[in-house]
Amino acid sequence: MRARAIVAATRAEAMHAIAVVAAQAAQWRRDARIERSPLPSCSEMTRPRLPRWTRRAIVFALASCALAVSAPTSAKTPGEVDIGQPLRDATLQGLNGPPRKLSEFRGKPLIINVWASWCGPCRAEMASLERLAWSATGQKFAIIGISTDDYPQAAKAWLTKSNATFSHFIDRKLEMENMLGASQVPLTVIVDANGRVLEKAYGAREWDGAEARRLIDQALRGKPAASTR
Repeated sequence: MRARAIVAATRAEAMHAIAVVAAQAAQWRRDARIERSPLPSCSEMTRPRLPRWTRRAIVFALASCALAVSAPTSAKTPGEVDIGQPLRDATLQGLNGPPRKLSEFRGKPLIINVWASWCGPCRAEMASLERLAWSATGQKFAIIGISTDDYPQAAKAWLTKSNATFSHFIDRKLEMENMLGASQVPLTVIVDANGRVLEKAYGAREWDGAEARRLIDQALRGKPAASTR
């Protein structure tokens, strides 16, 4: 997650630098029209004095944009388990309870919510997951949370602040993040009683609302919609 933040910041700096160059070029064109003379040659132009790291950032941003255009939008995470396939077993380190094996939740449908304390949409949907867990519908399946925070203290602080009651665990070495396909958060994965992935829902939802309940019901009845990234 920290690496993604660094990449985003670098791209922002690069975009700013590109904007500076574009503004300078526009000024040259305006000056040329006023003077009714052609644009100066490359040797006559006064280039903006950009730091070396900024020039490198421009190259990086352009390359990243090219990759983003050419790469498939549904790129999988390493070791991701597809819809229809069973999840591998894993040891989950508890944040507000004891450690558990993922396989211990088999025998009953399971909803896994992947989140992070710094993620606004994750925090926004947490209350609806709590309401779902305590509803009559929520008694038909188990609900657990998987935090992708780098530091357990940050995740625990949010759980305390939000008065979380269902079990939450901290991911370690990207194990669950990669297995579940959490290329972005929040991600909610619906799993059947045998540990088979039925549905993956990317983005925040009101999980105790009619639309989300319909999504859960369709998945548990074997009629999942296509996952959204």
